[in-house]
Amino acid sequence: MSRAARLDLRSFQKELASRLASKTAAQVESSRLGIACGARRWLIRLGDAGEVIAVPPVVTVPLTKPWFLGLANIRGNLYSVIDFPAFLGDGKVAGGSLARLILLSPRGGESVGIVVERVLGLRNLAQFTAEAIDDGVASWQVACWRDAERVSWREIDLGLLARDPAFLQVGV
Repeated sequence: MSRAARLDLRSFQKELASRLASKTAAQVESSRLGIACGARRWLIRLGDAGEVIAVPPVVTVPLTKPWFLGLANIRGNLYSVIDFPAFLGDGKVAGGSLARLILLSPRGGESVGIVVERVLGLRNLAQFTAEAIDDGVASWQVACWRDAERVSWREIDLGLLARDPAFLQVGV
């Protein structure tokens, strides 16, 4: 990773940390991290996302599903790395400079990260309208929202995603 990319990511993380520190508990509870995967928009609770980092080198694992990218060593800990758009059936994430790895919060004990096409920043639920969630969606898709531009956003519970049988079955 280039020095400029590291500095840009560091400044993003510092800005995010300072913005969170200035928020009240209620404001943090209504804040979500917005991500994009193809044409789909997703929201993640801040407590579910442990960290957002540039995608590190990943070692592939044979006999696994195409969406299981492999293992990454992050500060001495091994993390399973999932290509989230590929898991959704939307094709693989481009290895572009905007792709990020979202590490799941360590609360659940999982050492998993999902690669997304790009992080869209913080979103406040007060700026969204709740909608009924479709029947038959995965249990980890916990809510559906629509923004002022009428774009649909799905809220993900990363803890439920990490325990979903389809997500856990990485072997072919």
